[in-house]
Amino acid sequence: MSSAFRLDGKTVLISGAGGGIGRSLVAVFRQAGANVIGADRDADLLAGLDLAGQVLFELADPKATRTAIERHIAEHGVPDAVVSNAGFTRAETLDHLDDDIWASEISINLNGAYAMTDPVVKAMAARGSGSLVFISSVNALAHFGNPAYSAAKAGLVAYARSLAVERGAQGLRANVICPGSVRTPAWDHRLAADPTLLDNVLPHYPLGRMVLPQEVANAAVFLCSDAASGITGTVLPVDAGLTAGNLRFVDEVLRGK
Repeated sequence: MSSAFRLDGKTVLISGAGGGIGRSLVAVFRQAGANVIGADRDADLLAGLDLAGQVLFELADPKATRTAIERHIAEHGVPDAVVSNAGFTRAETLDHLDDDIWASEISINLNGAYAMTDPVVKAMAARGSGSLVFISSVNALAHFGNPAYSAAKAGLVAYARSLAVERGAQGLRANVICPGSVRTPAWDHRLAADPTLLDNVLPHYPLGRMVLPQEVANAAVFLCSDAASGITGTVLPVDAGLTAGNLRFVDEVLRGK
């Protein structure tokens, strides 16, 4: 049974490979036997990663992103799987939004993901097989702040479902992972502003802790593997229980803590 979870000889393209979750994705996919193509906006971000190749593009520029992916496919062939992981947000509440910030976060988190994956989807459909995993967020499932980012990440859920439904007959699978709070450098600016922030964050999580980047990566490997061959169009929270219910309500209202 364990062989179904392996990816030996498979090629996987991972965007945002140089980030906090991205580096764990690369490491775990390599441990599963995959050849990893790392994608990011700057080659320096990919330094030190065990990669079979790299693709550079800026997600905020969809035409350049599409061109880079199409060129890579033409030169190296279509990957067996794609993990669309790159993302960005700074506007934490509605008060932080304006037209430019909204457009920027939608552009990077949704439009860029589409521009990156659409050429791969077409090539996978022509081949007759392929798997896509989108790293979304619990923000796509309920509101936890970052409204523009949340709208974009919810869009990824809808996009993945459209791929699952309309491209399933061509052998494609598309699934979504929704992490909760993951301790990566993305949290650094928040903790710099308030070093006690985690004292307020962690009581919301039934497991009492943040999710580890490796736990997100493990879920992505599973969804890309033959062990998940019958799974498509699903949304998998990897969130330490956050979306299962309101722990703070139970503790403060019902238990009276």
